[in-house]
Amino acid sequence: MVARIVGGIVFLIAGLLIGGGVAAADEALDRAFEVLATYDWGSERAPLQALDRAVVGAHGDQQAARHLENRLVEALEAATTRAAKDYLCRQLSLVGSAACVPAVAGLLADEELSHMARYALQRIPAPAAAAALREAVSQLEGNLQIGVIHSLGVRRDAESAGALIELLDAADQQVAAAAAAALGQIANPAAREALAEFQQRAPAALQLAAADAYLACAERLLADGQRTQAVAIYRTLATAEQPAPIRLAATRGMLAATRQSD
Repeated sequence: MVARIVGGIVFLIAGLLIGGGVAAADEALDRAFEVLATYDWGSERAPLQALDRAVVGAHGDQQAARHLENRLVEALEAATTRAAKDYLCRQLSLVGSAACVPAVAGLLADEELSHMARYALQRIPAPAAAAALREAVSQLEGNLQIGVIHSLGVRRDAESAGALIELLDAADQQVAAAAAAALGQIANPAAREALAEFQQRAPAALQLAAADAYLACAERLLADGQRTQAVAIYRTLATAEQPAPIRLAATRGMLAATRQSD
């Protein structure tokens, strides 16, 4: 009887402690979101640690992740500082889904926030994130467009290949070079064909970028186990017409392909 009573008391105390801990954690998380409303660089960051822990804790827990994502989106839409929006995009890159894409994509045209918005969209696995980047690539110009092109390459978004191929003829040669580099990362049949053709007609200022993109394409193919296709590109780039660094890299690629086949 005594043992049961003692056990019951221990269980009650443990429950109270756990309940108190949960309440304290919820209060700390609420405080973190309050701080984010006006958070700026140089502000005390300690209150945000509760949110950092919540994001880590939501890993593998879909219900917790979606609840946290909703709060992060609300905070992003209400935030008044670049620092807060930057921080919130970083957290959404970890727990975000298609639900947060409209809020994040809305920052792509912002000179100060586009980078972090792209960072989040690169990492969010939902197809909607890639679709938002594809839509933005035709709406933006200059460095913002180049950044989105880079993100499509990082995602290896095959559906963007058509739009990127058109950008190989962009008047802005930096945009054209970025499009070539992204196609080299995507490395699907359409990208490979376009880069092979681009090798033959690229203006002098873009010849090195074109060769480098085609080389990256071969390296991606080799990494994906498509040895025959990779070797065909390496042979094209190992000719005397190519710059010495490209020839050397292509030769090394062929040697790597040979070792892969052994």
